[in-house]
Amino acid sequence: MTTTTVMLVLVSFLVLCCFTISNCGFSPSGWNSAHATFYGGIDASGTNGGACGYGNIFSATGYGTDTTALSTALFNNGASCGECYKITCDYRTDPKWCLKGKSVIVTATNFCPPNLSLSPNKGGWCNPPLKHFDMSQPAWEKIAIYRGGIVPVFYQRVPCARQGGVRFTMNGNNYFELVLITNVGGAGSIKSVYIKGSKTGWMAMTRNWGENWQSNEYLNGQSLSFKVTTTDGVTRLFRGVVPANWAFGQTFPTRVQF
Repeated sequence: MTTTTVMLVLVSFLVLCCFTISNCGFSPSGWNSAHATFYGGIDASGTNGGACGYGNIFSATGYGTDTTALSTALFNNGASCGECYKITCDYRTDPKWCLKGKSVIVTATNFCPPNLSLSPNKGGWCNPPLKHFDMSQPAWEKIAIYRGGIVPVFYQRVPCARQGGVRFTMNGNNYFELVLITNVGGAGSIKSVYIKGSKTGWMAMTRNWGENWQSNEYLNGQSLSFKVTTTDGVTRLFRGVVPANWAFGQTFPTRVQF
């Protein structure tokens, strides 16, 4: 076997692995500059709920206290929910309040709304077009000193490492399934979702808000499958993960991950 043939076989194997196992995985972005503040209290209890629809981010989703709200420039009308960002304080610019050499990875779980009555450099931190992270206090204190209030930071989008598989929570009512999708690894954020009942074909769902996706079909009494595509183009099939006897308010964990 020639060297060229060996190389072709190796490349073909690697490509096959990328598409059948992990689709090569989500790659970190480059570094960008922004600013960061914090909210939610020392125990981060004030970060529960929020514009991504995750509810209790401690027990229900497992995202914990390392979370952040995003400004309009980053939030993308909810399409950025679930994304992970590595953030480090710009020590060279602000050595008084930054912790040198420290970084933290946070999950986007909320929206930092603009305050157009304030100027961008005097309280309107989340006003467009500013890129801003309003971090949980525990996450903030891993990179900066509490009294700093607001600091310059560098950030990059990174792969989300999750424990266990993707989870589906069934909400809504008859003819209106509102499905909350959580614990998404890889890119973390979702581009599209399809749903299939055991008596139907595949049907596209629409984003209602955050990571709540809706279907207007009557699917009671049917087992449900989902086809989810993340924002980096990776698709996973969740076949029959919701049993036919499902009820609104239930959460169904899976073994499938991105």
